[in-house]
Amino acid sequence: MSTILDTIAAYAKERVKADKEKWPLKDVKARCQNLAPADRESFYDAVARPGLSLICEVKKASPSKGVIDPVFDYLSIARDYEAAGADCVSCLTEPRWFLGSDQIFTEIRQEIRLPMLRKDFVVDEYQLYQAKAMGADCVLLICAILDEPTLQRYLGLAKELGLAVLTETHDEAEIACAVKAGARMIGVNNRNLKDFSVDFSNAARLRDKIPAGVLYVAESGVKTPEDLEMIRKIGADAALVGEAFMKAPDRKAFLREMKGRCR
Repeated sequence: MSTILDTIAAYAKERVKADKEKWPLKDVKARCQNLAPADRESFYDAVARPGLSLICEVKKASPSKGVIDPVFDYLSIARDYEAAGADCVSCLTEPRWFLGSDQIFTEIRQEIRLPMLRKDFVVDEYQLYQAKAMGADCVLLICAILDEPTLQRYLGLAKELGLAVLTETHDEAEIACAVKAGARMIGVNNRNLKDFSVDFSNAARLRDKIPAGVLYVAESGVKTPEDLEMIRKIGADAALVGEAFMKAPDRKAFLREMKGRCR
């Protein structure tokens, strides 16, 4: 039985095929080689700071919620995040279900100095070169759509390109796969990407499965300062927060309040 995640991944393959026709891999590789070194903190180091780091997400919509922010002034959102003390920014580039785009990512990248995660559904190594060429500091690899040999290969390529990787997991088996493949930063998603239900206890239940020396990121479901405090107490290195910030009437004030629970 096909899941939402299967459908999104299948569409990602169609997108890659179309992108390759417009911008052949050899051209994207050449662009990567010509990039100047990034003059900013690495994504990995930002997550590894003492206390709980905040990865603040820019997204207009999601499969489970539909349109989250009808106005979606994404440059103002990113500037607010930087001004209020975000450690990193995550930007959705998936166009059909999340209404993101590479153009949105590129414009934000030119506007802020924070390390950025290109958040998409990686199904082809082309997307890693693409992310690097766009100025990403980190990419997302999802265990639920990548087998272990592919995950290991993509982790190796990302390292060659100087990209950090947030390896996303949902259960104990996927964590074991990520660890075996060599992941250095593992996210546990409280949202089940097969049916998009949220189980906030997932982060706490799986915490002790992340080995020492591997950074741990709690993803999805964080809505309040109390949620963040709980995540900090279980020993997470970072929390990825999207919808709560996107819906906040005063984004900067809410982010500053959330940051107060992170140290």
